[in-house]
Amino acid sequence: MSQARFKQKAAITNHIILMILALTIILPILVLVFNSIKPQAEFGTNPLGFPHKPRLMNFYDAWVKGNYSRVFLNSSILVFGTLTINLLLSGMAAFSLAILNPRGKTTLVLGIYLLVGISIPAQLYILPLFILWKNLHLTNTYLGLILIYSALNAPFAVFLIRSYMIQLPIELFEAAKIDGANTFHLFFKIALPLSWPVFLTTGLVVSLAVWNEFLFAITFIQTDDFKPMASILFAFQGKYTNDLGLVSAASVMMAAPIAILFMIFQRKFIAGLTSGGLKG
Repeated sequence: MSQARFKQKAAITNHIILMILALTIILPILVLVFNSIKPQAEFGTNPLGFPHKPRLMNFYDAWVKGNYSRVFLNSSILVFGTLTINLLLSGMAAFSLAILNPRGKTTLVLGIYLLVGISIPAQLYILPLFILWKNLHLTNTYLGLILIYSALNAPFAVFLIRSYMIQLPIELFEAAKIDGANTFHLFFKIALPLSWPVFLTTGLVVSLAVWNEFLFAITFIQTDDFKPMASILFAFQGKYTNDLGLVSAASVMMAAPIAILFMIFQRKFIAGLTSGGLKG
């Protein structure tokens, strides 16, 4: 078999596998969207297809019954609060590792911390953390959950941003130092503007993680006024188990904001990931 023919068959096989994988993801989403606008009476005769009589009021009913105006506000506060702390602190740590001290003694120490932060499951320390947070009066607060989310996402953010920053020309920073720039000027005036693609990518990944996070949200927030999207959806599904159209509409509303953001910034997102992976 010639090499060209082998490559052609390999390409066809790869496309078939990718199409199968894509269908396994797309089909359940389509069924969820169809069910979100389906009258309850139609589920018995048409559980998977497009509804014969679409009912958009499912979204309104889910919005009102689930108090989703408050829920969206809670989740938005958690997302933006976590992004502010996480990107600022992780960006500074990555800047230190990549530019200020790329081969220094702190690199090994921080490397161990990042490895431990990524490899140890959060479930192992959730109980002592809950006791500590309760003693500090940080349960049932936005700040308590924002601090947890910022810490949980810090290792990934530092690794990704550092991988991008390490590619920046060191001559730019050396020239700025000669001109009298201090460390904060180097970060905010040079590194940050040049690294915005990876900050955007990191921000999207962290936003997705915070928006969908369930375990810490349901553990540290028991007050309905502060509960975010994932924990409210869990309670909503339990309350309206028999109304599949209502539950499907609530699920679509939960997934829609992040999906829209990803579609808007998908090129920048992929560019940030690929650029950050060129060097270690």
